[in-house]
Amino acid sequence: MKTGIVGLGLIGGSMAKAYKEAGHEVFAADKDSAILEMAMLQGVADGTLDAATLPECELILIALYPKASVQWLEDNAAYISKNAVVIDYCGVKREVCRPCFAIAEKYGFTYAGGHPMAGLQYSGFKYSRSNLFKGASMIIVPPNYDDIGLLERIKDILAPAQFGRITISTSEEHDRMIAFTSQMAHVVSNAYIKSPTAKAHRGFSAGSYKDLTRVAKLNEVMWTELFLENADYLVSELDGLIASLEEYRNAIRDGDGATLQELLAEGRRCKEEADK
Repeated sequence: MKTGIVGLGLIGGSMAKAYKEAGHEVFAADKDSAILEMAMLQGVADGTLDAATLPECELILIALYPKASVQWLEDNAAYISKNAVVIDYCGVKREVCRPCFAIAEKYGFTYAGGHPMAGLQYSGFKYSRSNLFKGASMIIVPPNYDDIGLLERIKDILAPAQFGRITISTSEEHDRMIAFTSQMAHVVSNAYIKSPTAKAHRGFSAGSYKDLTRVAKLNEVMWTELFLENADYLVSELDGLIASLEEYRNAIRDGDGATLQELLAEGRRCKEEADK
């Protein structure tokens, strides 16, 4: 299968390596010509994804920031085969799927929104690896939920990435859930590490500190765009968290052991229920 990869960062680079390792022909595009050249020298890419090679690709994966993904599809839609499937890998879906569904309908190819639930605290092609997505969940926002044949086709063409689960969602449900499971975690981690006490953590920190601060080292350009494009759901989650934190703070400040114990017990029960 001829596969096109747009963007050779951590995600796109890992997809390119996974598809190449599985024996597929990979054409790639990246705004940094040095990265593209490196990918070809390493044998990760067979050539450049452009007007000549785009029509040959059965699968095109777009691993750019949201606005750039939509712009790339709009600029290149005329070159895409009507038999191709295009999937973006953006972390938000409403602001990407809405225009991309319209573009795909206009030009006659198939587009589905996608979001691989895998990553690292580092970014860039040099950190990419072929097994990054092995066992991970892949969220798919299809154009039509009744098209079982398309869903099976998507599952088959994504097989080289070795996802452990394909989750079907709407763009609205995706953005609502991701505000809680991913975006808020990044905000909290990034804010938590700003404490002056963090500079003296060595010798006093263990697993809980490492778990909570792992994603604080983020790509601020990308996450700013993701947060702002999902502001309604993310602000709602943050408002709920801030209200809960105030309850804990007040109980601790007031020496209210009974209330604090109940808050902690409630949190424990919520965790147990969520993990069922």
